[in-house]
Amino acid sequence: MPAPAVLRRLLPKPPLWVAMYHSIADAPDDPYRVTVSPVRFARQLHWLGDRGLRGVSVRELLAATAAGRERGLVGLTFDDGYADFLESAVPLLRRHGFTATVYVLPGRLGGDNAWDAHGPRKPLLDEDGIRKAAAAGMEIGSHGLHHVSLTDADDATLAAETRHSRELIEDITGGPVDGFCYPYGTVDARVTRAVRKAGYAYGCAIDPGPLSGTYALPRVHVGEEDTSWRLTAKRVLHPLRRRRPADLIPAQSGPARSVLS
Repeated sequence: MPAPAVLRRLLPKPPLWVAMYHSIADAPDDPYRVTVSPVRFARQLHWLGDRGLRGVSVRELLAATAAGRERGLVGLTFDDGYADFLESAVPLLRRHGFTATVYVLPGRLGGDNAWDAHGPRKPLLDEDGIRKAAAAGMEIGSHGLHHVSLTDADDATLAAETRHSRELIEDITGGPVDGFCYPYGTVDARVTRAVRKAGYAYGCAIDPGPLSGTYALPRVHVGEEDTSWRLTAKRVLHPLRRRRPADLIPAQSGPARSVLS
């Protein structure tokens, strides 16, 4: 009879759990469901901690996965680079000893979410805010330049949104930018190739289906309505809805490697 350790290696590993947030603020008008109040966010972080889970950046999660140390880790991501990430999310994350990844828009520094036709205008991080978030231990990733759907972009726009956005963020932070997050979650094989070519180590999507992998990581939306029981249900159901990306290959160190073409 195979030993328990052998059986564990033979069984499929559960998928990585990566939570998708956007804005942390009090907002009664939230038609796109992108806002979580600071009170609710604090309770969600407590829910993680009470279960022995630790929130980390995607960079840290993938490095731990490559080393076989991902147990108990949850990726925390924040799309769009809202200014309230620094004001509201970072203090709560640091109180719990957590880190996270915020995906910013260097083509809209200090601007707002003009791409949202309805709902309140929300200010975005400027250069100083991005540097302060990085200094607080948060990973800074790219969300493109202007928050456009990349599957509809021509080749020149796609190159600028991926490669040039990375260059601009690295100029701001003085450090490497490993992660890219697809605006609107829209992604296809052409877009993942562009992200790889631009030098990123991984890409975050939402529900990429057969494209799931290091350059199209699936994520779980977390919103204001996600109380303790809803989070529990999402965590229990996650392995049934998402397969672990097949291209997360164990390595000695560094981010996971991809075999996507």
